[in-house]
Amino acid sequence: AGYAPADNIQLPPVNLGLTSFQDGIAFPGLIVAEFIGYYHAGQFNDHRGDKIPGSNEITTVSATTQIAYLSKVRLLGGFVGAEMLLPLVDIDMNTCFGPKDQQRGAGDLIISPFILQWTDRKLFGMPYFHRFLLSITLPTGDYDRKRPVNAGNHIFSFNPYYAFTIIPTDKLELSARLHYLWNSENDEPFVGMGAGTIQPGQAFHVNYAASCEVVQGVRLGINGYVLQQLTEDKVDGHSQSNSKERVFGIGPGILLSGKGVSLYINSYFETGAENRPEGAEVIFRISKVF
Repeated sequence: AGYAPADNIQLPPVNLGLTSFQDGIAFPGLIVAEFIGYYHAGQFNDHRGDKIPGSNEITTVSATTQIAYLSKVRLLGGFVGAEMLLPLVDIDMNTCFGPKDQQRGAGDLIISPFILQWTDRKLFGMPYFHRFLLSITLPTGDYDRKRPVNAGNHIFSFNPYYAFTIIPTDKLELSARLHYLWNSENDEPFVGMGAGTIQPGQAFHVNYAASCEVVQGVRLGINGYVLQQLTEDKVDGHSQSNSKERVFGIGPGILLSGKGVSLYINSYFETGAENRPEGAEVIFRISKVF
């Protein structure tokens, strides 16, 4: 869910389930993709993972455009590239413990000035595709410190990842994407906090997936994600105890592909949430390689 709530610090939106099957596979060319996400949670959990009493809901609808380019230039055996992503979000949050607001606007721009994609490797004799990417989120999104909910987060984030796909058989593939997240300070936090600066903690998050080709161009599988915050949030430079976030998500998915076009439909059901909402999500993704 992409939002910046008022009464506590939250991690910025990150890739939780946006990518899934055959994630490590890419070849030189121009890739254009559109992600449509719908997320709804009917509860928020505290730091112990217990449901916060009362009526607490959030619904987020997002549309994210991705443009990526992989050149034929090689470095360390991998193809060099770059990408950018721009999200548009609609957030509706209504809680008993604080934030109540609806916001629609542009999220923060994500740029990746450096990609390395390997396509011709083997691991234990099995085809192995993998990729390393440097990702930077810029504070370009809509943000108003007088509002309790915002599309943008008014911080810089550094979120590199390593993705891979291994192919044990002609039909089966296993994929994962491992991210590390670091966030800068927000020097204009929500006025209701009465703070000079806030800083979300560092985190580790993983997308994982397994799929099988049932007929040509159709894959069915399981996809999921894990998010674990590693360090406490900070207010005016002071760590806030019991502020780490955690969540797990898992669900079924399908991939339809042909003639350079791929359509992914992935669903996720969350559990084990701490210091964040716990709900369900469906993501539609269509991509075209030129």
